Amino acid sequence: MGHAPLKPQTLIFSKGYDPRLSEGAAFPPVFRTSTFLFKSAEEGKRAFEIAYGLRQRDPGEIPALIYTRVNNPNVEMVEDRVVAWDGLEAAALFASGMGAISSTCLTFLRPGDTVLFSDPVYGGVEALFRHVLPLYGIRAAPFPADSDRAALEDFARRERNVRAIYLESPANPTMLLADLSAARAVADQLSTPEREVLLLVDNTFMGPIFSRPRDFGADLVLYSATKFIGGHSDLVAGLALGSKRLIDQIKTTRTLFGSNSDPETAWLILRSLGTLQLRMEKQQESARRIVEFLRGHPKVEHVAYPGLTEMGDHQVALFRRQCSGSGSLVSFCVRGAEQEAFRLLDAVREFKLAVSLGGIETLIEHPATMTHSDMTAEEKRRAGIGDNMIRISVGLEDPDDLIADLTHALDRV
Repeated sequence: MGHAPLKPQTLIFSKGYDPRLSEGAAFPPVFRTSTFLFKSAEEGKRAFEIAYGLRQRDPGEIPALIYTRVNNPNVEMVEDRVVAWDGLEAAALFASGMGAISSTCLTFLRPGDTVLFSDPVYGGVEALFRHVLPLYGIRAAPFPADSDRAALEDFARRERNVRAIYLESPANPTMLLADLSAARAVADQLSTPEREVLLLVDNTFMGPIFSRPRDFGADLVLYSATKFIGGHSDLVAGLALGSKRLIDQIKTTRTLFGSNSDPETAWLILRSLGTLQLRMEKQQESARRIVEFLRGHPKVEHVAYPGLTEMGDHQVALFRRQCSGSGSLVSFCVRGAEQEAFRLLDAVREFKLAVSLGGIETLIEHPATMTHSDMTAEEKRRAGIGDNMIRISVGLEDPDDLIADLTHALDRV
């Protein structure tokens, strides 16, 4: 009888590393080097052909290491291991989440193309789509994040030369889930034998533990690895995951743009992968307690959190179909406006007033004036980002202490 396949929580402790090649070191060392030696001129030739996209690698071929801008053992170990949860073939590690997203977009989008994107998205992506891509003749068209299939089909029919659909699910900061299957169906309708329409999904908020976009047809899954995957607010990195065919193309762009991660950052991510599932499950447990507290507080107008009945029937149905958990990101609206929100933000003690998310400490921020300040007032209104909205990323502190801190802060509102 054969052994059962190893689960991700086991795979990430050994995949991609042979201790015998590193003096028996139980944990991988940092390969702090800029360049690598070739065994022969032919090996060097083949490595560069693959790095610059001049030819495809042969089945099972492992290209020789060239230069840390191109590849590095620590980077490759992260790429080998992180795919375990998403069930995808390959990954590319980047110097930031925006590095992963922008490099992926510029790998596949050309002048005259259109990318459809769910609205709202992270502020940096918002700026990339609305202000930067148009400079290169690429149109970016936003649609409501909670669009159903009929609405998305109707929207897509009004656009020309669609090359990609980009989803952020849940949406930042409204926590609305996108319908991944509907987007896949629309991408298939728009595709032709000569022109494949790709589905890109930013899975940072839920993944890779509580959401697997691949199961619903995503071609590429994107992460800010700064967040849960890094998990300690001490690194900046990004990831793109997908088929080897697509990731090899993205890696060629990464080589030319110089957006690869560095070995020290990759080593820190390797350190973090072993506790990723444990951290996210514990953070979710605390987040659910905080959500229940906020839902019952008289000074809280609305709570946004995946799976809640107040998110609406369509959202609840999507949650049940697409997610195995709710995660640890919570948005809520205080009764009032910016002034009341600021009073709460200035009154908290255990919550850290800072952007980012997914770290071991609990962070709190004001999306309208911080992460999404680049949006116009009308864009914020359409996206559902009000002046009274606050976003929390729940960490690993004792939830009783966090609830007591919120109680104190809400008393000041």
